[in-house]
Amino acid sequence: MSDGIKKVIRNIADFPIKGVLYRDITPLLLSPDIFSEVCDKIYDRYSGWEIDKIAAIESRGFIFASVLAYKLKIGLILIRKEGKLPSKKINKSYSLEYAKESLEMHVDSIKEGDRVLIIDDLLATGGTVEASCKMIEELGGKVEELCFLIELTGLNGRKRLDGKSVFSLVSY
Repeated sequence: MSDGIKKVIRNIADFPIKGVLYRDITPLLLSPDIFSEVCDKIYDRYSGWEIDKIAAIESRGFIFASVLAYKLKIGLILIRKEGKLPSKKINKSYSLEYAKESLEMHVDSIKEGDRVLIIDDLLATGGTVEASCKMIEELGGKVEELCFLIELTGLNGRKRLDGKSVFSLVSY
């Protein structure tokens, strides 16, 4: 299956800055068969797990996490870029390979002991998901696993994740 996924992921050189090879998933989203296959594969992995909530990282993580939350009939937490959430929130800053950013999450998204699956489209340096894990854990949640469509293994993102379990459908 990973070969089919890789065939529809478009590579864009020097985006968003020179030297970065961007993995564009929009062609995958335009392919009903591949998109369904990806969503089914993620669902098959997590059906039967004891997960209370899914945390989706802005913005492409929202796509896959919303499908899974719907199919598993569990809550969906939105982890957004700074300034986009209206209620009381927690905030964490992190570094990307080309920028410094901040993420936020509503503080009432997590209850003490919630078991949480985090989903995003891409694991690169690990800064985004590391900040997401810290917010969830500070609010009393337990991160069960980190799920990604794509992992860029050469950027060593797993090293920042304190040995957390990571699942990726494809890697480069």
